[in-house]
Amino acid sequence: MKIIVSGHKVDVGTSLTQHVEEKLAGILSKYIDRINMVNVVFSKEGHAFRADITSNIGTHAHITLQARMEAADAYTAFDAAADKVAKQLRRYKRQITNHHSRIHEKELALHAMMHYVIDAEDESDEKGDNPLIIAEDTSHLEHLTVPDAVMRMDLGDLPALMFINDATEVVNVIYRRPDGNIAWLAPHATVGAYKKSAAA
Repeated sequence: MKIIVSGHKVDVGTSLTQHVEEKLAGILSKYIDRINMVNVVFSKEGHAFRADITSNIGTHAHITLQARMEAADAYTAFDAAADKVAKQLRRYKRQITNHHSRIHEKELALHAMMHYVIDAEDESDEKGDNPLIIAEDTSHLEHLTVPDAVMRMDLGDLPALMFINDATEVVNVIYRRPDGNIAWLAPHATVGAYKKSAAA
C-alpha cells in the first residue's frame, strides 16, 4: 500500500509524514487489505488546518473512502480524520467484504450520465429553462442495494448519492438529512419491491 502525503500551502515535513504513514498503515491493515493507494492532503484556511484522506477500496468495486477534518494544527486535524476512517471501516468491514464477493459474482453494471454544475450566482432575468452551466462531466450510475448505497455515501463522505436499485432497476436517491438521519427517495413501486425482496 502506497501512502502519498502532500500539502497545499502547508509545509509537510518528515515527522508529520511518518506520523501519517504509521497511523494509516495500522488502521487500514486492521480492517481491510484491498487498498493500494491513499492520498493525504494538508491545507490551511485562515488559522485552521485541514486534513483530507482519500482512497479507493479494491480495484473493481469503485468504493471511495474519504474523510476530512479541521483543527488548530495539522496533527490534530489528521488524527481526527484518521479516527473517522477507522470508525467507518469498523462499521462497514463485513459489508465491504460481502460487497466485493457480489462484485465477483456478476459484472459491475454502470450507466453513464451527465453531471452539470450550475452557477448559483447567475442573476439573469431570462434564465428560463437554460441556467448558466459552468462545468460538466460524465459520471456513472451503479446498480446497488440500498444498504450498499448507504455504505458508499457514508464511506465517501458524500451529501447524497444517486444509484440504480439492484432489486427494481429504478433510479433511487439517498441523502443525509440535517438531523443526521438518511432519507431515501424512490418511486412507490420501488419501496414495495424492496420490502418484498428483503422479506424473501
